[in-house]
Amino acid sequence: MAKKDKPIVLYPAYFDLGRSREEGRKVPRNMAVPGPKVEEVHQAAKALGLQAIIDPDRSHPNTPFQKEGRVLIQGNYVKTSVVRRIAERMKTTRAGTT
Repeated sequence: MAKKDKPIVLYPAYFDLGRSREEGRKVPRNMAVPGPKVEEVHQAAKALGLQAIIDPDRSHPNTPFQKEGRVLIQGNYVKTSVVRRIAERMKTTRAGTT
């Protein structure tokens, strides 16, 4: 399978302010949000024009007992840039609702 055929997998843990880097957070603390949900990650990806689908009942490898779900992004993107753009979008969306 070619790399471009594999989706980018995003877990809410990547954006969780309450987790450390060792626990799965991938963004800096100043870009993280408290308690992100898979639907919120999905909405941020859709708002950025990415082809995103929710894969429910999946868990982050560090917490196999928590079925928080994951988002799959189709397309030929660099994962780190997608993660940062989604984190920024989630942060601005939450800032606008508070």
